Amino acid sequence: MSYIVPIGPYHPALEEPVHARLYTDGEEITEAKVFIGYNHRGIEKLAMQKNFIQTIVMVERVCGICSHSHAFSYAMALEGIAKMEVPKRGQYIRVITAELERLHSHYLWLGIALHIIGHDSLFMHTWDDREAIMDILEEISGNRVNYGMVTIGGSRRDISDQTRKNTLAMLDKIEASNAALADILLSDKTVALRTQGVGVLTTEDGIRIGAVGPHARASNMPVDVRKDAPYSSYDDFDFNKVVYPTCDVFSRVVVRVLENIESIKIIRQALDMLPKGPINLGVKIPKIPAGEYMVRHEAPRGQLCYKVVTEGGETNSRVSIHVPTFKNAPTVPVMLKGNSVADAGLIIASIDPCFSCMDR
Repeated sequence: MSYIVPIGPYHPALEEPVHARLYTDGEEITEAKVFIGYNHRGIEKLAMQKNFIQTIVMVERVCGICSHSHAFSYAMALEGIAKMEVPKRGQYIRVITAELERLHSHYLWLGIALHIIGHDSLFMHTWDDREAIMDILEEISGNRVNYGMVTIGGSRRDISDQTRKNTLAMLDKIEASNAALADILLSDKTVALRTQGVGVLTTEDGIRIGAVGPHARASNMPVDVRKDAPYSSYDDFDFNKVVYPTCDVFSRVVVRVLENIESIKIIRQALDMLPKGPINLGVKIPKIPAGEYMVRHEAPRGQLCYKVVTEGGETNSRVSIHVPTFKNAPTVPVMLKGNSVADAGLIIASIDPCFSCMDR
């Protein structure tokens, strides 16, 4: 028997609005369509009415998980227009915050995936580790979600010696627990049965559609802006692109576990080599000349692009935001086809979507 099974727009696999329509033959999905656009907030339009500092505050609210990535990217675009050189210490602090954010984002996704699989005990252990990361983010910035660490020309807050020591101690704990997590995920039969061979996105389909971030790297695509087009001193650090070849949900789990190791390496190096000197250029509302600039940033979910246009006044003429979920969402119908209805929620969640980001 053929059926149309609707999933969403609320709670298909996560607490964000998206609607998937599954065309099935019994339990098998023969075709799928995904519908978006339930959460439009008009942030790009609002940015045309705000000054540059107000816009930093606003773009941090595009996403609650990768808020620093949005502020980071917007500031880099303005700095590109104004030809500002951010002090080295400010660049390093931006990188430290970005990699801590990547860690907490990956742990959040791993916990959600384990919860969908039905491995709730490991879900709770994973989120317990995430709490330790967020405690450090709170110690550095004063906030657990929107950090307010970025200003135009550098970082708004410095990292004290005590916070540096606390961060290194936290990384020791996370590194040990991440190794234990990897052992379980690579050997557990429940995880294997629910993820191996499920939601396959071949390398060819990933390239054709334009997948980005961990989702692309899990389909054997070696794309990472931090390596391909280094920014904010990323070329100072020794780390690896994490690529895995099995192209399924299991591959997406493995990539994020291994990327945690690389993020820990980057943070340790940045803390050990943290330069002396100022953290910003000391400007509050800077004068930005007329111009336009586009930047690419490797957010936790993948390549994030900002194009900013200014006309020499106090507000933006245009802020165009291109988020990774916009590139990864079209892969969902391809991955759903041929799988069971029972796996649909996990497959949708496996791209680590942020539909709020995408709708803006």
